[in-house]
Amino acid sequence: MPSPSEQLDATFIALADPTRRAILVRLMQGEASVNELAAPFEISQPAISKHLKILERAGLVSRSTAGTRRPVRIEAAPMKQAVDWLETYRTFWETSYGRLDALLAELQTPVNTDTPRNRKDDSNA
Repeated sequence: MPSPSEQLDATFIALADPTRRAILVRLMQGEASVNELAAPFEISQPAISKHLKILERAGLVSRSTAGTRRPVRIEAAPMKQAVDWLETYRTFWETSYGRLDALLAELQTPVNTDTPRNRKDDSNA
């Protein structure tokens, strides 16, 4: 069993490829055979199988046996782990942007230039 860090690495490696992401999008509709997954792509069935092996290693898909058919289905757990990891950074950036927004609002507030030291004394004019 891979460590959480290794699992996260495998998930992000799997998600780095647009074909694998498209396969996951298709699998959100329900399980499919390798041939069904290969149909929309202009690549060979063996190439799709290689993509599926990477997704399987990452735990993002699984295959079951139904007679001679081996349907592929999406698995949610590794994706949740990646989302949870990303969530910590979203919180960090939201906090940082909140501080930046406050600073910008402060900088855009008009400065009162009518202070005693900036006011001309009318009696000396």
